[in-house]
Amino acid sequence: MIISASRRTDIPAFYARWLMNRLRAGYCTVPNPFNANQVMHVSLKPRDVDALVFWTRNPRPLFPFLAELDERGYRYVFNFTMLNNPRQLDAHCPNVKSSVRIFRQLSERIGPERISWRYDPIVFSNLTEDAFHRRAFEQIAGELQGHTKRCIVSVVRVYRKSVKRLRDLAAQGVELAEWSGTEIAALMQYLSEAASHHGMEVFSCAQETDYSAYGVRPGKCIDAAYIAQIFGTELADKKDPAQRSKCGCSISKDIGMYDSCLFGCRYCYATGSLDRARSNYRKHHPDSPSLLGWHRPLREQTQPDTNIEIQLAAQALAQGECETI
Repeated sequence: MIISASRRTDIPAFYARWLMNRLRAGYCTVPNPFNANQVMHVSLKPRDVDALVFWTRNPRPLFPFLAELDERGYRYVFNFTMLNNPRQLDAHCPNVKSSVRIFRQLSERIGPERISWRYDPIVFSNLTEDAFHRRAFEQIAGELQGHTKRCIVSVVRVYRKSVKRLRDLAAQGVELAEWSGTEIAALMQYLSEAASHHGMEVFSCAQETDYSAYGVRPGKCIDAAYIAQIFGTELADKKDPAQRSKCGCSISKDIGMYDSCLFGCRYCYATGSLDRARSNYRKHHPDSPSLLGWHRPLREQTQPDTNIEIQLAAQALAQGECETI
C-alpha cells in the first residue's frame, strides 16, 4: 500500500515527530472523518508500505529523520507545494526564498526525481492575474532548475469549507476572478514552455479539461508507475476509486486528518477553520496512535475497505466538504 501523508494536512511541516513515532510503532489509526467511532488500523511496517508520499509546503522538520527512514527501508517521495501568492491568500506559508533553499537541500539529499514541485492550486483573483502567475512560475522554475523534473498544476476549485473565508476576503477587496477556457489554456501553454526551458515537464492534477495540446498532460500526484520506476520495483498502478473521477492518482491510504494544518490558506478544502486547526494542534500528542485525539482501532485492519472509502468519498464530495477523504 502507498501511504499518503497527507492530502488532509501538512504532516512533514507540523507533525514530523508523530509520524516518526508511528513508523517506529509500525502502525497508526485513522478515524472515519464522518464517524469517529469507526477507526481504521493502518500498518506502517516497511514490508507493508510500498512507498510514502509526503505532501508539504515545508519538509524541513523531516530532515533530521531522513537517514532513519532510509535505514528502516522506507521508499519515499515528496510533493512540494511552492507558490508566491500574496499573504491575503496564503497567510502563513513559508516565503519563496526560504522554500527554494529547502527544496534545493532536499533535492541534493534524495535526488531531483523524488521531488515533484506543485504550483497548485492556481488561484485567479484581482491580486493574482495572468501576468502574476507567469512571473511567479518563471521565477520559481528558474530557481529550481536541476532540482526537480516534474511540476504539477491545477486550477483552484472552491469547496464549501472555504466559502466563508473567501467571502471575508472579498470584503477586504480581494475577489476571485472567473477565467475563460481560452485564457486558462494560454496560461497552461506558457507554463509548459517555461518549465521545459528549465528542464521540467508539467502535468495537470484532476482537471476537467485536457490540456495536452498545450503541453500539459494529465498527471498523478500519487503515481505508482513513476514511483516503481524511481526505485526499480513493481507496483500495481490502479486508479484510486475514492478520488474524483478526473483524478488519476493511484490507490493509496491517507493517514492525515482534517482541520489540523496551520498554514491558513484561504482556498483550502481540508481546513474549515484555522482557529479549530490551532486548537486541534494544541491538543495533539505526538505519542497518540492517531494524528488528532487518541483513537485506537476497533478491530485490527491493515488494509482499507475500498467500498467504505468510495462511499465516504462520495459523501464528502456531495456535501462539498473536501477534495478527497
